[in-house]
Amino acid sequence: MNPETPRLRQALSVLQAAEASPQLATLAARAEASTQRLAAVRPLLPGALASQVEAGPLEGGDWCLLVKSSAAAAKLRQMLPTLQTHLRQRGMAVEAIRLKVLTSRGT
Repeated sequence: MNPETPRLRQALSVLQAAEASPQLATLAARAEASTQRLAAVRPLLPGALASQVEAGPLEGGDWCLLVKSSAAAAKLRQMLPTLQTHLRQRGMAVEAIRLKVLTSRGT
């Protein structure tokens, strides 16, 4: 490269960067698949419980749900067989659903 030639840099969106990198593309696809699974099961969750759950990582056949409290996790744990059946019927089978209770820091 000629040092006198200015190099133009173009900003990339996150989507463009993900599409340009195989690793980021894979990560973006897994995040989207996790979000789709949560959207599929959210109608099964009672109103108050639905607001306590977030989509977590999808790794292989295991899907993790992030839960805001241990009480919500206990209720959700009872529903796991129903959620897995619901996902399987929609072609989104997972081998296992794990729950992770989110903890607040700095308080």
